[in-house]
This record gives sequence, structure tokens and C-alpha cells, in this order.
Amino acid sequence: MSALKYWLWLSSMRGLGQTRAAALIDALGSPENVFFAGEDEWREAADLPEQALKELQNKSTDRAERILELCDRANTRILTMQDASYPERLRALHAPPCVLYYKGQLPSIDEEAALAVVGTRNPTAYGQNAALKLCYQLAMSGMLIVSGLAKGVDAAAHLGALRAGKPTVAVLGCGTDVVYPAENRELYEDVIAAGLLLSEYPPGTRAEGPHFPARNRIMSGLSLGVMVVEAPMGSGALITASHALEQGRDVFAVPGGIDSRESEGCHRLIREGAILAARAEDVCSEYQALFPHKLTMAAPRPPRYMPRLPKPSADEKALPENDTQPVTVIDLTERVKGHSPDQQRILLAIAKNAMVADEIIEITGLPAPLVLSELTMLELDGIVAQMPGRRYTLNLT
Repeated sequence: MSALKYWLWLSSMRGLGQTRAAALIDALGSPENVFFAGEDEWREAADLPEQALKELQNKSTDRAERILELCDRANTRILTMQDASYPERLRALHAPPCVLYYKGQLPSIDEEAALAVVGTRNPTAYGQNAALKLCYQLAMSGMLIVSGLAKGVDAAAHLGALRAGKPTVAVLGCGTDVVYPAENRELYEDVIAAGLLLSEYPPGTRAEGPHFPARNRIMSGLSLGVMVVEAPMGSGALITASHALEQGRDVFAVPGGIDSRESEGCHRLIREGAILAARAEDVCSEYQALFPHKLTMAAPRPPRYMPRLPKPSADEKALPENDTQPVTVIDLTERVKGHSPDQQRILLAIAKNAMVADEIIEITGLPAPLVLSELTMLELDGIVAQMPGRRYTLNLT
């Protein structure tokens, strides 16, 4: 039997858990040694309940064979603690996952300035935009964004990194062949194409509540720190922050409105000493000395469209202030061609008057999340500016 099957035999053992599995490997040297050991050796190696002892006596490798078949069908690869590419950041944790399953490209995590980004599944427009914008800027600056592919803040974090043209890591609470939530199908495919899907659960494992706290410890374990964007009190994102503190990681929190229930957890973290993250530089500055070759503190990209008004001629300067001058009509049709069709609809909608997001949504007929994310990207590009009252207008200066 190949060494891999021993790893799968042990990691898929019901009633054992990662803590006891890790203790057995530490004491006996390898899953293969655990397989051939007896009850006395198991008892001496770890504090095992009777159910776990009974499971260990089952030498069938049927489950391991089944997992290998599922991995082959799902185009999923396997990483064990004995592999050189297993992240040292995870290996150093108490009870690290013995086996990981992944799809996509496995980066050298230990060489990356990785940041876990977490938050509520039901963010406000502010929270969603903050996650998208900050993760876009952080990815542009060289940070590797790690999140959980859940709806809400997680999805916005991955999307921000992907829109910067950078890879991102999604840690799942289910098998790598299970799309959860189903609405993230397109994002799931994009992450595989440009980054990494990672899970400690074999293919076919459904998303279940107890899986997510376990997933959170991997997210924080892979990263240098955790950034929380909108987390009500009692949110799972705060559990991830707790894991980060236990693992010696930094905790960052994005502030929200003083009366925002969704930001209460972030404000509590800041009161308790978390680093306030209002700009990408607030995070990057913590790690620039450690990763000078990775982090560039990148400035925003040059805008695609920043027309300049012509300088007045000497004759025009001489005209009295009350003289009537011809009004130049700007034709935007050609100038918006470099943007997507959805962005063009938004730009043409605000060409005459500044509008709040709700008005843009009504006029364009586009979905609210799409309009909000596109406005963020257009604002980053410099073609759209936000005025007081959260009204959007073309930036023609």
C-alpha cells in the first residue's frame, strides 16, 4: 500500500479528529507506523476515546481508495504533512491538518505576504465596497488575499484580488468539488483558474456548520494576519480573529459607521488593540520590511480617462468675466468604449447629473451588487468621483 493511502486512512478516521491524529503521528512517526501499531501504543501516544480505538482497529483502506477515486474525478490533488510544499505556517500550528485537498495553483505560501479577509455574509453596501476596494489595492501592492469563498465579504475579497489580476486563495468548509454557496459558481471557477481552492475535507464532503470554525483556523494559519470587514457581535469572523490571536497573527479591523450594527465587532476589536485598517497602506506597512521584494505600496493605477481642459489663449484670458462664451458639448460615446458594456451604461447615466447609487441602479436596470462594484472600480480608475452625499459624477478634472 502506498504511503498516501496511510495518510488518507488516518485522516478520514471517524471520531479521531485532527488533534488526536497529529498526536499519533508525532508519537509514532508516521501514519504507516500508526496503521501497524497496536492498542497499547495508541493509548500511550494519545488520549483516545473508545470509539477512536475501535476505528483504528479497522485496517480496511476502502475509504482511502474511495477518496483517491473522488480526487481523480474532481481533478483534485492531495497534500500531506510530509510533502515539502506543505506550508510551514500550518505545520507550526497545534494540530495542523494532516491532509489537504486542492485545485488550482499551489503557491509557496510561506514566501507570500498573505492576509486572511473575513466578515459578515450579509454586508452593507459600504462593507462590500470596502472589502472589494481594499483587497484590490492590497493585491496590487503584492499581498496574497486568503478568504473563505462565502457570500458577502469573502466573495468581495476574492473578487477584489481577481480584478487586480492577482491570484487568491479560497479555503473551503466542504470538498473542493462542492460549490457553496451555489451562487458563487462563477467566482469558484475564476479562483481555480487564477488561484487556489484548498480544503481539509475530501471531495464530496458537504458544507456543514462544524466545518467552518475548522476552516477558519486554516485561513488564519496560512496568513500573517486577519482583516475583519463588518462583523456583528457573535459573527464567525470574530472567531477567525480569535484563532489569529491564538496563532500569534496580527488582527486588522475596518471601521464602520458609529451606529452600524454590522461594524460593532470591528469596533470592539479596535478597542481591544486591533490595527485599524482604513487604507491598504495600514496593512502593507506592517509587513513591508519582511517582504521588501513583494510589497510595493503601489499607488492607484493611472486612470483610463482623465481629460484635461485646454488652456485658455491670450485672447480668452483678456475677455471680461461676464462675457458669454460658447459651451463645449462633450461626446462621451467614443471615450467610454474602453470600458465594459455595464460600465458604459453607468457612465452614460451619470454624464449629465451626479446621482446616488440607487438612482443609477434604477436608470440602468443593472443589479445593485454589480452597480456598486463597478462604481468602485470606476472610482479607482479615476473616471468617476464621489461627491458629498455619496453622489457619483464623472471626473473631468
